[in-house]
Amino acid sequence: MTKIQIETIPILPFGMLNSFLIVHGDDAILVDTGLPKSEAKIFKTLKKLGLSWSNVKLIVLTHAHIDHAGSAVAIKALTSAPIWAHAREVPYCSGQPPKLAATGPFGWTFQKTGAIERPFPYFKPDEIMTAGEIGLEDRGFPLKIIHTPGHTPGSVSVLLENDRVIAGDLAASGVLLGGIALRNKPKRPPFEEDRLAVATSLELLLQRGCKTFYLGHGGPLNADRIEKHVSTLRRVQA
Repeated sequence: MTKIQIETIPILPFGMLNSFLIVHGDDAILVDTGLPKSEAKIFKTLKKLGLSWSNVKLIVLTHAHIDHAGSAVAIKALTSAPIWAHAREVPYCSGQPPKLAATGPFGWTFQKTGAIERPFPYFKPDEIMTAGEIGLEDRGFPLKIIHTPGHTPGSVSVLLENDRVIAGDLAASGVLLGGIALRNKPKRPPFEEDRLAVATSLELLLQRGCKTFYLGHGGPLNADRIEKHVSTLRRVQA
């Protein structure tokens, strides 16, 4: 059996913002598309792996903030791959302003810049997930997409073999936006709509046996650090 490979795409340097390629043989799934105009960075990673745009068969969005969905329309045009998102994320895909619940001083400052609220090419997902979990075995990828709300209502995680998961912004690590330094130290992302729902979603992934958590900002983190982060989330005063 061909092993599934996860390749991190550095949309911003030092792990500040990551997208991911899931590669299985000659086929690939792009998880998150980064900020607008991230096509060259994504193609650079494809080329490094000996792949091209035509090898991308599906675009999965963990959620539809600008830093994760900003290049979705452009990447679809280059690949002809359908865009996959959860039903509860469709309003954000369509241009509804995100709910910005800052988690601390950096989030408050970042919110004042207006960067996360900038418009980007909006879209209707080609495939809309309504179930709590769905497998992609029929598409040749032995993995599961799981609804893991909290960061946003329609956030999803991608569960792969060997106890790996791409968990979007359920957690972050590092400093400021994430990455840069202290990347083994878990933290909340700058914004988080429902802290307790995040904790429940992370607990679900831990119960499913996830041991390595790939993140949109910083990471990866192991299960022990995620468990500690969940405990912190449960203790935080609303």
